[in-house]
Amino acid sequence: MLPQTVIVIGIGADGWAGLSPRSQAAIEQAGVVIGGPRQLALLPDSAGGRRISLPSPLQPGLSELIAEHGGAGPAGGGLVVLASGDPMFHGIGSTLVRLLGPERVTVLPHPSSVSLAAARLGWPLDDVDVVSLVGRPLELLQPALQPGRRVLALTAETSAAADIRALLDRRGFGASPVTVLADLGGPAETVGPADGRPHSRLAIVAIDCRLAPAAAPLPRAPGLPDDAFEEDGQITKREIRALALAALAPVPGQLLWDVGAGSGSIGIEWMRTHPASRAVAVEPRADRRDRIIRNAAALGVPGLVVVAGAAPEALAGLPRPDAVFIGGGVTVDGVVAACWDALDAGGRLVANAVTIEGEITLAGWHRVLGGSLTRIAVERAAGLGGFTAWRPALPVVQWSVRKTPGEGSPAGQNQESA
Repeated sequence: MLPQTVIVIGIGADGWAGLSPRSQAAIEQAGVVIGGPRQLALLPDSAGGRRISLPSPLQPGLSELIAEHGGAGPAGGGLVVLASGDPMFHGIGSTLVRLLGPERVTVLPHPSSVSLAAARLGWPLDDVDVVSLVGRPLELLQPALQPGRRVLALTAETSAAADIRALLDRRGFGASPVTVLADLGGPAETVGPADGRPHSRLAIVAIDCRLAPAAAPLPRAPGLPDDAFEEDGQITKREIRALALAALAPVPGQLLWDVGAGSGSIGIEWMRTHPASRAVAVEPRADRRDRIIRNAAALGVPGLVVVAGAAPEALAGLPRPDAVFIGGGVTVDGVVAACWDALDAGGRLVANAVTIEGEITLAGWHRVLGGSLTRIAVERAAGLGGFTAWRPALPVVQWSVRKTPGEGSPAGQNQESA
């Protein structure tokens, strides 16, 4: 039985004394109080009704726990769930809203550890990047490491500051001041420079990013240097990649298919534009799939999904994309059609070709579906004897098209009829 309302209460390291009168009253009147062992231990023995620890793993045990205790508790009171700090900031409040709907959830927040950290440091919170590393890979920190930026990393490991310092050294940010802020708001609060020693699990690591003059930045903007990727020659080159991503138009939260992914550069750069961006890289060769995984981790997007197999067969069952890039296989029967059919209205498709056969295929699809057909030529200066001359790279034909409402797949279209 689902409760009429679940009250989610944020509690800090200062415990009961730091709660507002409204939060204290809600706990005192509750029939059941659910929380982690640490949060429950902060309550006085006299406060609240029956106490139940959160399940581990949290889902699906949470929904069963809420349903089991959705009625009145032993004292006839309501249901309270405790959370650390602000329940809607990387907290259980967001999970409960998704599970029950906002109309069944009342949230009484406490200042988050991020707010407390910004206050201790004197950093304007609206000009700070926040990255959660709680139960997540350290590599997620990498896109946020930009010269002159300030970063607050939420951690749950006692070695987090040392691990972050090692990452900074590898990336050329070794001169960055790093501060550990532990147990904020509580009697055991400490704030001080990272010194390599273990610290409390309840810690935020603050980074004031300073890049060494000899190190090159890796911005979020598309067009990373080719040598930022491990590759075997199968990579969309920097200039072509930047133009392709501009046509794909990355939107936070949207999903990209990178078909024939090679080194994974398109999907990786798509995901680097925003933490919510998602991508699937489809690649038939095992050695290249391993390389994509390494590149994704090294460039801060370890969440890139890598799918084994060749299109179009490997596309079956994948979640519907918002955009598709075809970097290889445009001449394979059914690939373009399958990618086009997978898109909903508003979806974008971009395909590249360097062979005459690929150009003919893309020209045919352009004739049928419209969009833009562009031939891109790039020349780079290189030595010629004692002089300098332009050396042209292979020209690339790029077809980009956006799907309009009501537009389906052309009947019988394939690369031959195109």
